[in-house]
Amino acid sequence: MSEKKKECALRTASAHNHQKKIAVINDFCGFGRCSLAVSLPIISAKKIQCCPLPTSIFSNHTGFDSFYYTDFTEHMNAYMDEWSRLDLQFCGILTGFLGSAEQIGIVKRFMERFKGEKTVAVVDPVMGDYGKLYPTYSPRLAEQMGSLLPFADILTPNLTEACILTGTQYRADLREDALFDICESLCAQGPKKIVISGLERGDDLENFVYEEGREPVLLKEHKTGPCRSGTGDVFSSIIAADAVNGVPFPESVRSASSFIARVLRRALELDLPKTDGICFEEFLTEL
Repeated sequence: MSEKKKECALRTASAHNHQKKIAVINDFCGFGRCSLAVSLPIISAKKIQCCPLPTSIFSNHTGFDSFYYTDFTEHMNAYMDEWSRLDLQFCGILTGFLGSAEQIGIVKRFMERFKGEKTVAVVDPVMGDYGKLYPTYSPRLAEQMGSLLPFADILTPNLTEACILTGTQYRADLREDALFDICESLCAQGPKKIVISGLERGDDLENFVYEEGREPVLLKEHKTGPCRSGTGDVFSSIIAADAVNGVPFPESVRSASSFIARVLRRALELDLPKTDGICFEEFLTEL
């Protein structure tokens, strides 16, 4: 290649990085409003380009009686090799559900390759709920999820996942001092900002917001209807986009919680099945 062509190629590669970008590593679900299908519009509404790296592809999520599924693991390395050739640089990286130890290893390599000094990495350690691992997760796989913590700047576990990652006995009624100890333990492993989300307190849902060196904050929203698919993906997508845009962490958590509460109320008004997720499309302009 001539020097002139090399110079042109370098200018083109650099131009790819003139806009803020977040790489999102998660599965893609065609129906049911979760995972990448949620992150793409949410992050885009925040005026950031969303670059998806799929881990698997579903016709609709696993909460339905049947679904089509294909594993994308064997393609992930070649996929990110092409991003390296383009010299893509990311302001943020968001990881969601990872279905195998191999995928966790691929995400670690992705972090090593693409996480720059100013890249904000948000890890949503999707592993379980209500004190139990999801059926697709083993204790060994959950342990390996912990190997992503040193790469994380922000961690968004629910209480079950926070307990698993710290070896804490799960109790639904853990109070603030215990939550603080859990966050301190997680912080020592890497992430300096942590939100333990979706704490059920009677008719309310609480989020415990921790930042290293600051007093923790407990944020509350009234609980609206049953749990729905994709709410965690909406939450982590807003958190990741806000972090890239420089929004203070407690303000971001408050905004994400309030947004989800409004959308849940609308889902009830429309009488949507729980499997259909939340109708966030009607509220995107509010972001």
